[in-house]
Amino acid sequence: MLNDFAKLETFLMVIKEKSFSKASAKLGISQPAVTQQIKFIEEYLGTKVVDRKKNGIILTKEGEDLYRIAMRLEKAILSSEKDLLKIINKDFTFSIGSSNAIGNYILPNYLGEIKKRINNNIYMNVALSAEVIDQLEDKKIDLALVESPVFRDGITYREWVVDELVVFSNQPIKKHLSADDLLCFDWICRDENSHTRKLTSEAFEEMEVQCSNFNVLGILGSPTAIKEAIMFADRNSERPIVSVMSRHVIAQELKEGRLFEARLKNYKLERNFYIAYLKDRKHDAFVDNVVTFLLSINKI
Repeated sequence: MLNDFAKLETFLMVIKEKSFSKASAKLGISQPAVTQQIKFIEEYLGTKVVDRKKNGIILTKEGEDLYRIAMRLEKAILSSEKDLLKIINKDFTFSIGSSNAIGNYILPNYLGEIKKRINNNIYMNVALSAEVIDQLEDKKIDLALVESPVFRDGITYREWVVDELVVFSNQPIKKHLSADDLLCFDWICRDENSHTRKLTSEAFEEMEVQCSNFNVLGILGSPTAIKEAIMFADRNSERPIVSVMSRHVIAQELKEGRLFEARLKNYKLERNFYIAYLKDRKHDAFVDNVVTFLLSINKI
């Protein structure tokens, strides 16, 4: 079994996520495949390594021993991968395509580490998720980081980090907003092709709010443009100017007290960001190294 670390990688992901279904989403494989690999490990060792409970996965005593061994192996493999990349004397530019929130507010924090890990230059292109996936499919980029999957044959998606969308303004507003509260604001909205716009519209429909009843001041195509427009709006206006934004985009301004957030009452706007790559590059050393690093980032 040691010559097939993929099964142990699946075991580690199951323990990390405390769920077979969540592990399958993170690994980009089906849930039956996860179950089959855990079953293989248990048959190989002749003992159970996990117990599935209502509140998640629990390690058996033997599972705890295996977990410690697998963690040591994972560290050794990651270290060896870095050494292998040094041997591959390939001078090229690794291209990453990403959607707006990721490319402008998350990925820049990690480009230096990615460059260091693959010992090559990084090129980053920011566009809508669908456009980024087109570029990946056309082999114009090596890796895609997107706000929503655009399912195509030949592309593998891996769940990455959870993103939360919040209503925000440059003046204090109620922490939890009802349908009636939403009608008391002036709005700046994202364009209709934006995944943020689509997700927000679905939430409003569930709250039985008609967006046509909003007082919309403008529609902008970029989260940066919307953030700047609201930040420099009149802070003393009777009707606060608001929009919906990824919390990653406005995190610094929230921390500094320059912007204020609110959530929809009884409704949480969450989505997953995804890593995508071509299936025929699954075993590419550079793609694998970058994906492994990105998946190791637990909190952003």
